[in-house]
Amino acid sequence: MASSRTVLIAGAGIGGLSAALMLARSGFRVTLLEQAERLEETGAGIQLSPNATRILIDLGLGPRLRSDVFVPEAVAIKTATGGTLARIPLGKDAQERYGAPYWSIHRADLQAALLEAVQGNPDISLRLGTRVDDFVVHAHGVSAACRARARTIDEHGIALVAADGLWSVLRPRLGHRTRPQFARRTAWRALVPASTVEAEFRAPDVQLWLGRSAHIVHYPVKTGALINIVAIVDDGWSEPGWTASGDRDELLAHYSPWRWCAPVRDFLALPDRWLKWALYDVPPLGHWSEGPVTLLGDAAHPMLPFLAQGAAMAIEDAAVLADCMGRYPDDIPSAMRRYQRARRRRTARVQNAARNNGRTYHMSAAEAVLRNMLLRLAGGKALLRRYNWLYSWKTAPPGSAARRDVLPGKGEEDE
Repeated sequence: MASSRTVLIAGAGIGGLSAALMLARSGFRVTLLEQAERLEETGAGIQLSPNATRILIDLGLGPRLRSDVFVPEAVAIKTATGGTLARIPLGKDAQERYGAPYWSIHRADLQAALLEAVQGNPDISLRLGTRVDDFVVHAHGVSAACRARARTIDEHGIALVAADGLWSVLRPRLGHRTRPQFARRTAWRALVPASTVEAEFRAPDVQLWLGRSAHIVHYPVKTGALINIVAIVDDGWSEPGWTASGDRDELLAHYSPWRWCAPVRDFLALPDRWLKWALYDVPPLGHWSEGPVTLLGDAAHPMLPFLAQGAAMAIEDAAVLADCMGRYPDDIPSAMRRYQRARRRRTARVQNAARNNGRTYHMSAAEAVLRNMLLRLAGGKALLRRYNWLYSWKTAPPGSAARRDVLPGKGEEDE
């Protein structure tokens, strides 16, 4: 049983649930505060690269997740007219190169596995219907002002982790006044039974189709039973939220028959129900932490989806935060500073790489000629090596001397 030291976490998304499990393993009690009355199946598919899966497996979730995941064989990069530009090997290649698998999974399946582990841990208390609105730092830690079913309550702990997402309520309390900026892109998502699509579109790959001002990503989830589709277009629609209904004809208008081949348009016409959400961005923040309070996941570094790293970065954050706090349990402000220093440079690099991919995916016709030529010349294995810096990342093993990119030493400055 953990000691009486309690860490408060605001938000029970993937980052918050992961952080709760890792902090409990590091010897802390955790009070996990989530404003939703229940954790529902939100979102659709997500990709989990080796930098994330090795952490989840280390948490003991491997057997539980393997019954739900799909292991893509490759990332197949294609043009809007149907040509193949490159095929980046995953599957066995990723497992052998990085020592951990590359998975695709339905977000609800990942959330369910994390939630089951949280609910089975006696050192974690999950309180639904409880929103953290504010906090006060004092000599004994931090007090969080919460609203629960029209009542105002206070929660007390030695630390507060704000894992409350893109539209974080607590981020401004750390001095960040800039609101997320609309990226002038809209993402549309849908799921279709694999049995209903043509063979090309149910191949065991992550397929990326590139076109002018639009692209498509699709891949199997639910062990291959469903195909998750994400279509992203340049657009001016900017309504916040994740669950706005989308009209299929409106989507197809972005994929005109003059630019997109008929098989792709037929594939996009299959789903009866589309949901859409506007993409927002936040530049890298100058600081995440103040005393015993820190940010995690999208609250700290919102990720555009063009590198498939939003969930992975939140999981990495959780691992490093728990490691820092476990090493410095009696000096939480110092642990938070070390966590911030360890994560800011890497997450900023991932944010920038995702932005660059977004520009590359939607190039004009003239620019795309050069892009396509370079992709063909590079080849899949060379393109995979470009992401060694991303997929090979590991936390420092317990008790080992920390690497600089995981736990900076005393006196190092933020980068």
